[in-house]
Amino acid sequence: MTPAPEFVARLDAVAGRLESLAARPPAVGLTEPDRPSGERWESGQVWAHMAEFPGYWLDQIDGVLSSLDSGPVPFGRTKADPHRVEAIERERHAPAAELMGRIEPQLARLRAAIEAFTPEHWSGRPFVHPTLGDMDLSNVMEDFLVGHLEAHADQLDSLVGGEE
Repeated sequence: MTPAPEFVARLDAVAGRLESLAARPPAVGLTEPDRPSGERWESGQVWAHMAEFPGYWLDQIDGVLSSLDSGPVPFGRTKADPHRVEAIERERHAPAAELMGRIEPQLARLRAAIEAFTPEHWSGRPFVHPTLGDMDLSNVMEDFLVGHLEAHADQLDSLVGGEE
């Protein structure tokens, strides 16, 4: 048995939440401080980040899974990555509905990938992140994809809730 069905169900749920949030007027205010950086974002920064990261992490997963190396394969980036920072800054003023239009195909790609992962992928070689070290595919889904999307949806819910 693999964790794929749980991740697909969670992905579908967060996709619905994001669609609903994208249809609302832009939220005002700042997110709660990120741990450990203390960074706080406007809703536009959250949306810009979500429009960028699923594709990035899926490409990283593809690279690890297709690698011919027999041991752990380095992957990923840190929060200070200049391409990540630049994408967030560049897109932060785009309408949420426009960014959601870019997020949706990435969510479909993520769903298809989760459904296609074999038991060997889930239990196979570790991914080696520069700061988090060895991770398995479930950790990657939690920290960088499905769980990450849920955390950002929670941030947006919190901002919307703060307006009412």
